[in-house]
Amino acid sequence: MTLSPLGDSAVVISLGDAIDASTAAQVRALAAELGRMTRDGVVDIVPAFADVALFFDSAHVPDFEKLRIELAGAVERAEAATSGSADRAVEVPVCYGGEYGSDLGEVAVRAGLTPDEVARRHASGDYLVHAIGFMPGFPYLGGLAPELATPRRATPRARVPAGSVGIGGGQTGVYPLESPGGWNLIGRTPVRLFDPGRAEPAWLHLGDRVKFHAISPEAFRLAAQAPTAAPRGNGLEGRGSTGGASGRRIEIFKPGMGCAVQDLGRVGWRASGVSLAGAADGFALRVANLLVGNPEGAAALEFALAGPELRFSHDTVVAVGGAEFEGLPRWRPVQVAAGTTLKLGAARAGCRGCLAVAGGIDVAPVLGSRSTDLRAGFGGLGGRTLAAGDWLSVGSEGLRLQGGSWRIDERMLPEYSREAVVRVVAGAQAGEFAPAWLGAKFTVSRLSDRMGVRLEGPALERCGGRELLSTPVVPGTIQVPPDGQPIVLLADAQTIGGYPQVAHVASVDLPLIAQLRPGDTVRFGEVPLAEAGALRLARERSLALLAQGLREKRV
Repeated sequence: MTLSPLGDSAVVISLGDAIDASTAAQVRALAAELGRMTRDGVVDIVPAFADVALFFDSAHVPDFEKLRIELAGAVERAEAATSGSADRAVEVPVCYGGEYGSDLGEVAVRAGLTPDEVARRHASGDYLVHAIGFMPGFPYLGGLAPELATPRRATPRARVPAGSVGIGGGQTGVYPLESPGGWNLIGRTPVRLFDPGRAEPAWLHLGDRVKFHAISPEAFRLAAQAPTAAPRGNGLEGRGSTGGASGRRIEIFKPGMGCAVQDLGRVGWRASGVSLAGAADGFALRVANLLVGNPEGAAALEFALAGPELRFSHDTVVAVGGAEFEGLPRWRPVQVAAGTTLKLGAARAGCRGCLAVAGGIDVAPVLGSRSTDLRAGFGGLGGRTLAAGDWLSVGSEGLRLQGGSWRIDERMLPEYSREAVVRVVAGAQAGEFAPAWLGAKFTVSRLSDRMGVRLEGPALERCGGRELLSTPVVPGTIQVPPDGQPIVLLADAQTIGGYPQVAHVASVDLPLIAQLRPGDTVRFGEVPLAEAGALRLARERSLALLAQGLREKRV
């Protein structure tokens, strides 16, 4: 067992570097053992190919020495339990070829087989779920016949239908949701592998034994009409939210850019491949909510570069945190009268704004959160960004703030900048890169989004190093793909990743990354893990003091 930090908010327990049934059983047993342990601050347990990650809430920083002793005992107990564990057997129907598997012929040519023979050999395999990741419910299956191994497509497809069965290298898998993808598609299943409305949203789990069996197109069409069938598209809702017992609502006249409902994210579901989501700048959302009398994690609106135009049906209080937008001062509660149309223009500084409304945005929670998972297409308002003509219900508000000339102490606010200097802690592969990248200037690419901030600058060259297994990642992880241009993961990032991890942004500086726009620059400076943890706890104390001070101003 080795124990490694995953930034200042998580730790990774590694059980080796093998992809086999024995390791998968040990990982599953360890995750179960950790789930039985009670430990303050743990909010998520995430197994991967040969690792298990523990994630902590914002008020806890892992104590590595204490954890090392505690987790060593957990590993021993998990090893003892592994011998008695049994894998679950699951059958997956697949319609091979034709409109359901457009790459079956190419895979057959490469393997020197007929398409029917490829389908037969694929269906005769005995597969093991080694990990769930990439997207909600996506199973990485080992056990593919070597002759069927096929490199990923040079150009990924923009749209892969839900239920598609693919081959990527030496693995096979099933796309639970419609998404882009680069695997070779050989068939499709009508079974819904992921449904956020189920108690267990992911149908397959780590350690499951999977058998495919071929079905005809007619059988596929019949099965696709069943309640367990794969969803068509993203199942978007209508134009308004489903809450609204208070009768208070907001109409969307213009949505601005990327405007969506977000809270502090979907905690506890990473093991099912579900991204955290939530506001990219969580600090901005927390402060904006406090200013209007909401709980820190209440749902609000997040938007980037251009703000929305909104009409309010009721008297209320709003506040903007994060980027500075035309039309509303940031970090201040503002009274809004019923019938008012609020126009937020272009961002004058920063990238993303969070608009909190007294009472919070009242959309139906999905998996415990109102956040919009744009990639998976659920949460928020139909899993999408807002559009003109939409309306949102607002919850009943609490007490309002007293007026006066008070303001927030600017020393507690992040030092947002278009030339950011960001603190990082070393990642698992930090020693495989020359340290010269620290202090170098990187420019934010126009290809950046809520999944990650892509950087352009001096290429980071990896010195040797073995092929890596996909391991857990966290918002703030800095990955280095083969082109050497780093990517800083953000709120919508995948749950596990296979690129080298050179560093992790200190939690206290993640808002600086979230507020960078294309063309801005950033430099990184390494700090000890203990310092990053101390900065995190100091930020939490300042937010607690702010919350206390604001409670004294309620009327």
